[in-house]
Amino acid sequence: MMSDKKTKSRRDFIKTGALAAGSFFIVPRYVLGRGFLAPSDKLNIAAIGAGGKGYSDIINAWNNGANNVVALCDVDAVRAKAAIEKFPDARFYEDFRLMLEDLRDTIDAVTISTPDHTHAVAAMAAMQLGKHVYVQKPLTHNIREARQLTEAARQYRIVSQMGNQGASNPSQKVMMDWLDKGLVGKVNEVYVWTDRPVWPQGIPVPTEAMSLPEAMSTEDWDLWIGPAQWAAYHPLYHPFKWRGWWNFGTGALGDMGCHLIDPAFRVLGLGYPTEVECSVGQVFLQDWVPEHIPDGCPPSSSVRLKFLPSARNKSEVTLIWSDGGIRPFHPALIPNDAPLGEADSSNGVLMIGAKGVISCGIYGMNPVLYLKNGRKMEMQPAPESASRLPEFGHQLAWVEACKAGFGSAAHRSLTSSFDYAGPLTETVLMGNLAIRSYNLRRARANGRGYDYYGRRKLLWNGARMEITNFAEANQFVGRTYREGWQ
Repeated sequence: MMSDKKTKSRRDFIKTGALAAGSFFIVPRYVLGRGFLAPSDKLNIAAIGAGGKGYSDIINAWNNGANNVVALCDVDAVRAKAAIEKFPDARFYEDFRLMLEDLRDTIDAVTISTPDHTHAVAAMAAMQLGKHVYVQKPLTHNIREARQLTEAARQYRIVSQMGNQGASNPSQKVMMDWLDKGLVGKVNEVYVWTDRPVWPQGIPVPTEAMSLPEAMSTEDWDLWIGPAQWAAYHPLYHPFKWRGWWNFGTGALGDMGCHLIDPAFRVLGLGYPTEVECSVGQVFLQDWVPEHIPDGCPPSSSVRLKFLPSARNKSEVTLIWSDGGIRPFHPALIPNDAPLGEADSSNGVLMIGAKGVISCGIYGMNPVLYLKNGRKMEMQPAPESASRLPEFGHQLAWVEACKAGFGSAAHRSLTSSFDYAGPLTETVLMGNLAIRSYNLRRARANGRGYDYYGRRKLLWNGARMEITNFAEANQFVGRTYREGWQ
């Protein structure tokens, strides 16, 4: 209940040394002598981030009472109000570290639906206690974190799932089948695009002082900042608009890349990209002088990634991502007046092969195959039972796999466990690495303008997580954490 959050202050907790010593970060649950399932054969689930998307995630994992929701954690009780009212018996916390310490013997699994910058620290804390985790997309804020979570899920034998629910859309298997039957031919070109950002982006960093929302204390805001570098509260950060700032979010790519790149990544069996290059939309507030906002994501961008041939697609692939409302042009096989991707062409995916072109929308919706012989193939309607499942049963499959256990058939059949979601997220965030490198600059010796020395093609060694031809870009592989949140 609401009063429970005050039973132990954060200050007292930290004084005990539990956080400083990392005690609750290192003991896997199986060491505690208790099985993964609650006595009632229901999972005991907690939510870290209970408002907005966090509400639907915990609702879907709860599955109309098939599981127990035992705890909710959110720094903004107003945003979490619906979840608090829905689960009045769940203990409420503002600090996930306290929640995990208090309920370490009670919680079986955790949904994590916070802003991007907190995903990794919350997920790692839960996994190192042996808790199964469902983490919203993008899996992490940076590439190194994605690799760390992928490896930790194996190490701690955790059933994991990323919240790119389109991965569980039956349409993905349809598109894979089209490729496997040779209908598409070898694919060597992919276009992916989105109308995001739909929040303020490409604007100067806010500097004016703003009062915290009435429901949030200074301690709450400190928790919201978490591992990021300190910034005073501003409504351009919380709620929702945090996506436009590198300190907290991952821009349009982070918001939609795991949804839109997923179909091509899965259908074509792509691995780590080998190179990346980008261009970025400019903002002018005064004549001839483009704004330089390295702390903010750009208003639009175009990213080109290259991939080696895979077992599923025996061809090199060039993937072009664009955001800010820029979309590709009609390929030759798609009729001039036909939509691309979504019905309004605002978001979508095109996979261009030697024999045909696949088009689909967000979450892999409404796939269409246009063939050279003029035929058009579409996915048949999914069974009614499948279409009724919220978010294609993505959370439901995860909780059932948690019950079955690590390595079970249910676990292996998950569509976005970290073994898949980690490399996908790394690929998405590779575009952001290029964008941030693109903004690197230094003043010219003559004092006339700047040299943007990061505007080049970057070569990537995926196994080593390293740009091999421009060392300075590697600063964007990871991040510097605020003291106490490493």
